[in-house]
Amino acid sequence: MAQKPVGEVTHYYSNLNVATVKLAKELKIGDKIHFEGHSTNFDQVVSEMQFDHEGIEAGKKGQDVGIKVTGKVREGDKVHVIS
Repeated sequence: MAQKPVGEVTHYYSNLNVATVKLAKELKIGDKIHFEGHSTNFDQVVSEMQFDHEGIEAGKKGQDVGIKVTGKVREGDKVHVIS
């Protein structure tokens, strides 16, 4: 499975299980992603994504999007799309 960098975690809201990710390229609902960091290492499918508190189907390069996550992430964790 090839992994392509898509962004980096800039904040994690543990009470909501939501990560803010600064996107380096487009990310869509349904994409399979991998979170990787010092103590982070898991895959998930993007099921919910928001920009400016509005649900979106795709995030664009340069946007800070909120993604519902299935595990704990930390600031600085890398996000990759799995193809």
